[in-house]
Amino acid sequence: MNPTNKIDSTMPFLDKGQQAKTPLIEVEGLNAWYGAAHILHGVSLNVGRGEVVALMGRNGAGKSTTLKSIAGLVERREGKVLFMGSPIAKSASYQIARAGLGYVPEDRRIFTELTVMENLEVGRQKPRHWPDGQALPHWTPEKLFSLFPNLGEMPQRPGGQMSGGEQQMLSVARTLMGQPYLVLLDEPSEGVAPLIVEQMAKTILQLKAQGIGILLSEQNLPFAQVVADRAYVLEKGQIVHSGPMQALVGNAPVRQQYLGV
Repeated sequence: MNPTNKIDSTMPFLDKGQQAKTPLIEVEGLNAWYGAAHILHGVSLNVGRGEVVALMGRNGAGKSTTLKSIAGLVERREGKVLFMGSPIAKSASYQIARAGLGYVPEDRRIFTELTVMENLEVGRQKPRHWPDGQALPHWTPEKLFSLFPNLGEMPQRPGGQMSGGEQQMLSVARTLMGQPYLVLLDEPSEGVAPLIVEQMAKTILQLKAQGIGILLSEQNLPFAQVVADRAYVLEKGQIVHSGPMQALVGNAPVRQQYLGV
């Protein structure tokens, strides 16, 4: 990292051998504060290429803060965060996004006055390649309309005239226009209709199949069970459980104590 803590999409990548051993994102000892409130306490996690990892816990456990901290959206944060092998803990959010880390916030944050097509253009970045030279999926509006047919039926509709589920789809699609290696996905099943939840699950599995890593914050255990390979459970800003998703599903005491299910 240079003295100004900038990161760009032309930074040197790890070679193929290193890449096989290096997670897309590696977090160690992450702490975060909102003002004087200490929210995260030494969070450590990682996500590999083509892996879906669920970050689970009750409301207020620190899930969204973890994603925001990784994305550079929490002003006061400390700890080690490596993305594609490069440190980003001191980088600004726009620098992190330009490097290929996508973030889909829980509250969607689409531009309500802009049309679907205009929202997608806002997120557009150039095609990317993996360190081994393999091309990432190159997302275009046409490909995204195939992934989200609802959006394809309303390319000129302003974001503010869409349903909550359609806005959720648009938020994901706009993030994919940034050609990310990894997507941080905050509560994708929250407050949307069951058909949209099913569509989101299919989308996540398609992204996984194309090698994109996904770290999702989620409270919906059945949804997470369908899409996630591994899970971390947060309680009061600390990781209290980690392991394969199926191990969490089968661990009734942990589920009842930390998830209430």
